[in-house]
Amino acid sequence: MKNERIKQKGEQLSERKLPGKGLSRRSFFKYMGAGIATYFVWTDYLASGVLPKSEGDLLAPDQLSSWIHLSETGQITVFTGKVEVGQNIRTSLTQVVAEELFLPVSSITLVMGDTHRTPYDRGTYGSLTTPQMAPILRKAAANLREILLEQARKEWKIEEVSLTMDQGMVQHPKNGKKLSYGDLAKGKTLLQQMDDNVPTIEPTNWKIAGTSVPKVNGREFITGKHRYVSDMVLPGMLYGKVLRPPVQGAKLRAVKTERAESMAGVQLVREGDFIGVVAQNTRTAAMALASIEADWDSSPQVSRAQLFDHLLSSAEKGNPVSSQVTKAFDESTHKIQHDFEVQYIAHVPLEPRAGLAQWTGNQLEVWTGTQRPFGVQEELERTFDLPGEQIRVYMPDTGSGYGGKHTGEAGIEAARLSKATGKPVKVNWTREEEFKWAYFRPAGLIKVKAAVKGQGIVSWEFHNYNSGGAGIDLPYLGTNKHQEYHRSDTPLRQGSYRALASTANIFAIESTVNDLARKIEADPLQFRLDNLDNDRLEAVINAAAGDFDWNRAKAGPNHGFGMACGAVKGGFVATFAEISVDRESRELKIIKAITAFECGAIINPRHLESQVTGCVLQGLGGALFESVDFKDGDISNAFLSSYRVPRFKDVPDMKVILLDRKDLPSSGAGEAPIVCIAPAIRNAIDDAVGVKINRLPMLPSGIVPEG
Repeated sequence: MKNERIKQKGEQLSERKLPGKGLSRRSFFKYMGAGIATYFVWTDYLASGVLPKSEGDLLAPDQLSSWIHLSETGQITVFTGKVEVGQNIRTSLTQVVAEELFLPVSSITLVMGDTHRTPYDRGTYGSLTTPQMAPILRKAAANLREILLEQARKEWKIEEVSLTMDQGMVQHPKNGKKLSYGDLAKGKTLLQQMDDNVPTIEPTNWKIAGTSVPKVNGREFITGKHRYVSDMVLPGMLYGKVLRPPVQGAKLRAVKTERAESMAGVQLVREGDFIGVVAQNTRTAAMALASIEADWDSSPQVSRAQLFDHLLSSAEKGNPVSSQVTKAFDESTHKIQHDFEVQYIAHVPLEPRAGLAQWTGNQLEVWTGTQRPFGVQEELERTFDLPGEQIRVYMPDTGSGYGGKHTGEAGIEAARLSKATGKPVKVNWTREEEFKWAYFRPAGLIKVKAAVKGQGIVSWEFHNYNSGGAGIDLPYLGTNKHQEYHRSDTPLRQGSYRALASTANIFAIESTVNDLARKIEADPLQFRLDNLDNDRLEAVINAAAGDFDWNRAKAGPNHGFGMACGAVKGGFVATFAEISVDRESRELKIIKAITAFECGAIINPRHLESQVTGCVLQGLGGALFESVDFKDGDISNAFLSSYRVPRFKDVPDMKVILLDRKDLPSSGAGEAPIVCIAPAIRNAIDDAVGVKINRLPMLPSGIVPEG
């Protein structure tokens, strides 16, 4: 029987080492306190198919993935290595646990981003938290629920009968007696591995999950009580600054530090080419840093003007294109050949990187805003040649990352300065440092050749140089396809960004498909539907098109409608845009943007709508304005005054339509909604004035070129 299987698993694990933390059953409860706990290991995670095998290769087979602990006082504590970076997973993960345990969200504490208290996790990225971690926590909570019911039956000496649970109480079916969860946990040291056969509550029956529960700890953010790393202060703390080269790739030739060393209250730290200063306040540290005279060697580097030629010339050759693809293109009457250019863009997080470090003997503690606390721990291990158990990384909930905070530069710099001075040290990057020394979304060159016959795509050849292979697959039907990503030498440091390369690839795909439809004088909406065989993608297209009223008359000349759709990491999105172009000034105005989105069963509708809105707004920047300007390693627009991000006046009338598929697993939503706003605007511009813009950003100055 189900409960007997659970009991047997608990007995088998009574003295077994807990994976990942090196804890025995006895030391687990010494660490956590008495009570009842369920846990889940990576072995089962891998077997479930939720975690990619490539990630599992780096994990110990029996390493902990997550666990839930019920204390004798009835407190539920959930432990996960995922972190909160503004996407509100703290709330949604708490909701799925509360749902299975019939508890209010307020009674559950979620511990995240602490390498000494949470299980190892590769990081919070790729819209993977909801599809990977939510099912695991649901299942672990359901196991705890079944354990509590079994304990209540034992207490009341009754057989397998139905008991009810609500608000932390189990109720007897006949006499109305109640036992609290805390009562059932008293005197227990029960630790059991999750049984995957325990059922979870179906989304159609959700009462807490699936609702717009307010943000956990939301009041602390509104009132300013929450402390970001940049706000934190430790007793005796000093403030650090680090000497950086004037341009990327420069090497230190000589340096004079006497003036800085002579300043009152300033300590200079030098370890090879690493030079930093610490002081009682940031102003003094900044003055000391400015007094250092450094001489640098720099070498010629690829500049923005040569970027796309360089990406093409340095790229891997790739695979030969099949003769069928080439022949179908050559023989077609209706064909298109496009080159798309995509510039580097910066993440521009509201909070620039910050790190706070303190040493106690050979024990190191670091606080930093990162999407990968365990990754930062590993960087610190390599930097200081320390075992991981001597390094504790904390990640307080951080405002934004957008894929830009996978690394721990500020935390490592703070740790180096702290070790040298023997005091806690905080390093706050400036906005200029964030622009110049963080990594960028990759630039890319995309070459597309496509042809149609009748109403169908008969040839599709797509090459992405440098920006990546995410979202490269054509979602439409086609008889002959060649799709390939070619690695290139990148002049600037590049890395993850919201939706990775999907934004660039879907911009090229949706622009080309739109042009194919125009070429055969087909309606772009109908052409897409005729060439799709994906019910979920068709559903978001139809939902957005209906609300947009695609076939309505335009308000006047130089007005245009555009659309785009895409599927990214389990999210399905369609965006429709209405724009106008001023006849004389050629200035673009985005009048309306409607986005329909579907990611399976919705856990928190209000927060999902906010995620979609935020994606679309951020996507406006990359679509229209944002690009990194660089020459010989110098980033010349490293300030918000010169790097253009969306402003209030750029925001159109927006609407988000959410499709709730309770029959499907919940997927992530932090990335997919960003990918369609750029091609929708591009296609609307073409519709309005007949100008096809095949570059990102399209209009750095806001002015549409003449056709």
